[in-house]
Amino acid sequence: MELPSPTLPLAILTGISPHPLFCMLLIFSFSLHASSAILLSNDTDKLALLEFKSWIIDDTLGVMSSWNDSLHFCQWVGVSCSREHQRVTGLNLKRQKLVGTMSPFIANLSFLHFLDLSDNSFQGVIPEVLGGLSMLQNLNLSFNFIIGQIPGNLSRCSNLINLVLDHNYLVQEIPPELGMLSKLTRLYLKNNNITGTFPASIGNLTSLQSFICPITT
Repeated sequence: MELPSPTLPLAILTGISPHPLFCMLLIFSFSLHASSAILLSNDTDKLALLEFKSWIIDDTLGVMSSWNDSLHFCQWVGVSCSREHQRVTGLNLKRQKLVGTMSPFIANLSFLHFLDLSDNSFQGVIPEVLGGLSMLQNLNLSFNFIIGQIPGNLSRCSNLINLVLDHNYLVQEIPPELGMLSKLTRLYLKNNNITGTFPASIGNLTSLQSFICPITT
């Protein structure tokens, strides 16, 4: 006699239906695991935001005074979240007179679509770990005091549509890796100290509609 496949459900193999209580416990276990995963992810987002705040050395307007436990982090000034899972999808702090450095922990906001820190006084370099934000569509760091080179691994932000870095102190050449951003429509790099020539890979940006970048010779 041919034995039944071991992959068949237990009820078919034994002829006995699982007890309803067992089914309920199994469903509850899966639900609890899913809820725990969501809570853990939410904690990751909250901690990333608090780390971002800790790198701010001057908040003249007090816009980050709401960033505390009295409010859910999705209600903090400048923060936008998804409705279903309460994950951070947007951070808009433009023109808030913030002084500080961009925290690399911002890369832990893995669902981030929109990041606008323009028209502040952010200093230092663009954290290379921003390249890990695979869902990022809009990045605006214009009108700050950012130095160093544009990180080549921003090319890993494969959904990036707008990259606005003008009016900073960026130097050296445009990294050729940016030519991999196939969805990019706007690239603003003017009023920096970018040198060299345009990489040939810029020609691969077939979606590009607006490109402003004077080259310093």
